[in-house]
Amino acid sequence: MKLRIETISRDAEEEIVIRCRQINDSVRKQCEAIETLLGNKPPIIYYKKNQEFYLPAGDILFFETDGETVYAHTADDMYKVNFRLYELEEILPPEFMRVSKSTVANTAKIFSVSKNLSSSAPVQFTKTHKQIYVSRFYFKELKQKLSQRRQ
Repeated sequence: MKLRIETISRDAEEEIVIRCRQINDSVRKQCEAIETLLGNKPPIIYYKKNQEFYLPAGDILFFETDGETVYAHTADDMYKVNFRLYELEEILPPEFMRVSKSTVANTAKIFSVSKNLSSSAPVQFTKTHKQIYVSRFYFKELKQKLSQRRQ
């Protein structure tokens, strides 16, 4: 890997670009480190009973709403978060995307998607029994994102 810094004109917007062959754990960690340094995104704190947890985004399978409450699901557990889904979409890494009105999923953890043309399609995750459903509205976008992951 090489690092290159370019100077730009005063009126051009500054940006950080990471060029990679695929998004893997190393790239995700670099993105999270840069975002933390920039301070653009608030940290997500996960709550369970009387405890606060600080989990890496890569451990989360999906976020879902239950009434007014948003929960984050890992392979083995569930935590409450104090963000709305639209706020989470803004601060989560790019592998997360909305898959239904009430769910944001980590596409890097998706194991399979079943086709169901008449209604929502079941989505299964790696190494867990948990599953969610992608609505027809988001199905095509999810398939595109999953196909990009394979490249």
